[in-house]
Amino acid sequence: MGTVFSLRESPVLWLAVHLLLLMLLGAKASTFAFVNKCGQTVWPGILSNAGSPALESTGFELPAASSRAFQAPTGWSGRFWARTGCSAAAASGGAWSCATGDCGSGQVECDGAGAAPPATLVEFTLATSSAGKDFYDVSLVDGYNLPIVVEVSGTPGAGGSCAATGCVADLNRMCPTELRAAEGEACRSACETFGTPEFCCSGAYANPTTCRPSTYSQIFKSACPKSYSYAFDDPTSTFTCAGGADYTITFCPGSSTPSQKSSRNSSTSSTTTATSTSSEIGGGLTVEDDSWLASLATGDATTARGAVSILYSSFITATSLAWTLLLQ
Repeated sequence: MGTVFSLRESPVLWLAVHLLLLMLLGAKASTFAFVNKCGQTVWPGILSNAGSPALESTGFELPAASSRAFQAPTGWSGRFWARTGCSAAAASGGAWSCATGDCGSGQVECDGAGAAPPATLVEFTLATSSAGKDFYDVSLVDGYNLPIVVEVSGTPGAGGSCAATGCVADLNRMCPTELRAAEGEACRSACETFGTPEFCCSGAYANPTTCRPSTYSQIFKSACPKSYSYAFDDPTSTFTCAGGADYTITFCPGSSTPSQKSSRNSSTSSTTTATSTSSEIGGGLTVEDDSWLASLATGDATTARGAVSILYSSFITATSLAWTLLLQ
């Protein structure tokens, strides 16, 4: 009688079969490249959802005009955000903390902790194979602290729109007085501010029929049409792309630094954001006008500008990966 092999009894055989299945399905890890175009250092935080493995880092320092990339396995899901104003405060006995987006870990790594609102969030659920779809969005449901743009920088197969999304408006400038966080460094959501069911989409309002856009969420939506403005803002805020795509997450995609403390003296009706007519991107590549990034996040980008976006993102991803390999 022939020998019967059990996958449970042979981990090596199980691994070989698993790898073969991944190859047949065309599974490919995705790369997330983080780019800081703010005028100051930010500290991105990374939180993997339950059941998803932690990435190479759960939080790191990203100086101005720098980038860093991580790989994520197929099927990974989680969120990213930027922390600002981070330091070890003598008043708290040297504990490390951040002015916005703090995860409460007391150190650069977040170690499984999420962002304290208000913070602009980037959320991903990656496909388990190239035959599936990635889902991604930029959310203002937990408030806002920095502008963020997400762009597809790989060469995915067919499936999904693979569109850029994000929020490039300076919501700190136009934030209503009652939603402003301490010193105007961020803009809170109406849910965090008032805690009522109609603003939090809870209780009797925990469904899309009863929970409707509020005056406050409409301010966010008007400024950033492609971002989540409240819990049931799905139709215009969730984007898809074929599994195996790579993504670039850019903080402060415009060349100007968003207002934070200065927003305390700004009018709540101001909707103007500054852009530069010329910006130099690492490696000598020049983009004549950064304002097209705002168009990407508001749905007005032309096909030509979209092509430039992909070239720019691919360049950033390749550069960051090269530096990562050289520094290892």
